[in-house]
Amino acid sequence: MIQRVQSIFLFLVAVAMGLTLGLDLWVQQVADSGEIWKLNALFMIQNSSSGEIVQSSSNWYIAALASFVGLMAIISIFQYRNHGRQMMINMVNSLFMVGLVAIVFLTTNGINKEIGAEDNGSYQIGFWAILAAMVCNMLANRFIRKDVALLKSVDRIR
Repeated sequence: MIQRVQSIFLFLVAVAMGLTLGLDLWVQQVADSGEIWKLNALFMIQNSSSGEIVQSSSNWYIAALASFVGLMAIISIFQYRNHGRQMMINMVNSLFMVGLVAIVFLTTNGINKEIGAEDNGSYQIGFWAILAAMVCNMLANRFIRKDVALLKSVDRIR
């Protein structure tokens, strides 16, 4: 049924992916020049010390992957009648979320090497929302497994 605990966790995965799409993922301020580099789901933006945009490049693949993960979580909510399919969708979704974290991490490390930054910058709420979505997805799978175990025990009693 839709009102199960795993449905709430899957809805939270979709909300977290919405936060990932809407908020910054990473910010790096270069101490020497005062430049600020920002990464969100759609663009990598370089601002000068005066606040003007110096450079902007598209990161549509991050937004596409985050949108796909959110959509798959919504689809998984409505697969409550087929626990096996629901768990499979969630496991594939977990792989995509790991890929999303890896893409963000590799992108930020590449920019840090390119600009020669001393620190790694700061990961923002959008990045941490991906990790929160991973935890919610794992919890959803755990509760689905509990439901399957409960259904098997009820079938044994009959």
